[in-house]
Amino acid sequence: MAIATETQPQQHKDSSEVSGSAAEQRRWTLNDFDIGKPLGRGKFGHVYLAREKTSNHIVALKVLFKSQLQQSQVVHQLRREVEIQSHLRHPHILRLYGYFYDQKRVYLILEYAPKGELYKELQKCKYFSERRAATYVASLARALIYCHGKHVIHRDIKPENLLIGSQGELKIADFGWSVHTFNRRRTMCGTLDYLPPEMVGECRT
Repeated sequence: MAIATETQPQQHKDSSEVSGSAAEQRRWTLNDFDIGKPLGRGKFGHVYLAREKTSNHIVALKVLFKSQLQQSQVVHQLRREVEIQSHLRHPHILRLYGYFYDQKRVYLILEYAPKGELYKELQKCKYFSERRAATYVASLARALIYCHGKHVIHRDIKPENLLIGSQGELKIADFGWSVHTFNRRRTMCGTLDYLPPEMVGECRT
């Protein structure tokens, strides 16, 4: 994926999922979507509820600003995120249907998880029942086993990056730190609050 300043929007399109026409070859643009309410905000942009006009399929549209990506030197991470997540197919992994971009922004077309972050759900409930917590842990474990079978390491599992679908099912999201590798990695990355003790120990030695 090129993150450049082309005037013509580009895209990668899984048309069988969003538009309903596997033969359709036209490129996505912002005009293909009705934009709804904001769903969240991140370091490099915002996420909006959106509807693909042709199919009426509801998605989450993640809008990232190129200038901020380039300034933070994370363009390569975005390329890797798109490449990895767009090829993952698992009921407990959030789908990335495709992307497109224009002169100023990059747009990721994501599966919509209507019940939001696990983190916010936990804040609201204070604690989960043993049965509910066990269901989430089992779902997460199955998704991670699938990822590792594909030689993908997420590297930033935390409640904020776990979303809840319409049926209450867990979905891993945000593959910004993920890598495709056959080897063990020692990169210091992820979120400081969730670093495992063994990684903290290695950093201090």
